[in-house]
Amino acid sequence: MRILVVDDETALADLVAKGLERQDMAVDVAYRGDDADELLSVNDYDVVVLDRDVPGMHGDEVARRVTARRGLTRILMLTAATTLGDRVHGLELGADDYLAKPFEYPELVARVRALGRRSVAAVPPVLERGGLLVDTNRRIATRDGRPLDLTAKELGVLEELLRADGRIVSAEALLEKVWDMNIDPFTTAVRVTMSKLRRKLGDPDPIRTVPGAGYAL
Repeated sequence: MRILVVDDETALADLVAKGLERQDMAVDVAYRGDDADELLSVNDYDVVVLDRDVPGMHGDEVARRVTARRGLTRILMLTAATTLGDRVHGLELGADDYLAKPFEYPELVARVRALGRRSVAAVPPVLERGGLLVDTNRRIATRDGRPLDLTAKELGVLEELLRADGRIVSAEALLEKVWDMNIDPFTTAVRVTMSKLRRKLGDPDPIRTVPGAGYAL
């Protein structure tokens, strides 16, 4: 799952980003609304964690633009404004959920995960196909009941393949969903991670390579 955190409180934004990364999410950060809008125009995010009061472009306008693009990005709006009118206004702008500051971190993670499941066709928290299972909440994976010791990236790749349910997933799509914007687009990270994942999954190899197209289960 790929997340954009938008907050001008740099310490808070970085803390939230690091926490979400520990939950095996790919996270980008913007401290200004105009920077966030630029990132949202070129990247496909599952969820944007958006502070309303950011400089450059107000968070309300960022939310309007996300909604106008009619994409699948979900908006979790963060704000210190806690009145009913503020909450209603934020939801009317296109926000999918609303969390007041200060917030409890476990609740933020739970809300981001819930919104992430809604950014595509409804997907259950436990993904399974052909003996492969990933519990997206507990961040564990098994094959035929055997626990798999996967890194965050390996788990992310396997999750995306399971979400595709047999459809081909390109290397570019895996980079988009599992890595953040700091990754070199010419990197061999996908190929290397895929090779390590296959070794851990064991025989028979459940991943099919489609030359020039990508990978599929």
